[in-house]
Amino acid sequence: MTVAASSSAQVLTAALHRGVDPTAIAVRHCVSVLDYIDLPSPNFDDRQLPVSMIVLHYTGMPDGQRALDRLRSPEAQVSCHYLVDEDGTVYRLVDEANRAWHAGKSRWRGMTDINSASVGIEIVNPGHEFGYRAFPDEQIAALIPLVADIKERHGIGRGNVVGHSDVAPARKEDPGELFPWEALAKRRLALPSPSRELIDPYWTDAGFLLALERFGYDVTDEQKAVIAFQRRFRPELIDGMVDGECRAKLLALLLPRPQ
Repeated sequence: MTVAASSSAQVLTAALHRGVDPTAIAVRHCVSVLDYIDLPSPNFDDRQLPVSMIVLHYTGMPDGQRALDRLRSPEAQVSCHYLVDEDGTVYRLVDEANRAWHAGKSRWRGMTDINSASVGIEIVNPGHEFGYRAFPDEQIAALIPLVADIKERHGIGRGNVVGHSDVAPARKEDPGELFPWEALAKRRLALPSPSRELIDPYWTDAGFLLALERFGYDVTDEQKAVIAFQRRFRPELIDGMVDGECRAKLLALLLPRPQ
């Protein structure tokens, strides 16, 4: 399947500007949430697990074309299922039935073969190495219905829609503190950052790390795990220090809530 995604992105971007839910716009205008351009990558193998996660990355390269070239290079041995360019164009590189090679050494909620259990989405952005910047509205407008469709088809819970830094905190920073998680959270596509009626449980730092591991993080590198949590749920202050706000947010995330 090969289709142009620009018209879809324009409609959905307009929805974002008007404060309208892009997923509703997609349905109303009969815009397929899986408009994409097929650019197959040879870098995949067989899944060993059913899909239960979505992992979001930034490409971390100077431009989208170089990212596409690398993700399709047999020598690179990396790939993803989808890439979302800055103009909202979506590319499919690996069929969801197959295991793309995007997460590397990673862990989430006790699971270590993240590639087998996830759909990987690369979002074009230079990243921290090449001039990290905000993600354009057109790009997020294309990403939202893509995530919504994948999440619905596979029955993925909000807590398993994660960033690369969540599953590999010792190695990765992406999609980074500028990624608009709130745009996904308000559409119930990801967990929100708790902000109301927060209660500090006054855990020790060791207690916080135990709770962070229970939530899902690999805490082998303790400070990097705290930084990854802050990057996701308290991006305005990323200092690697456990404080009352971090403890209160984590407690709120651990409390039972509808998925």
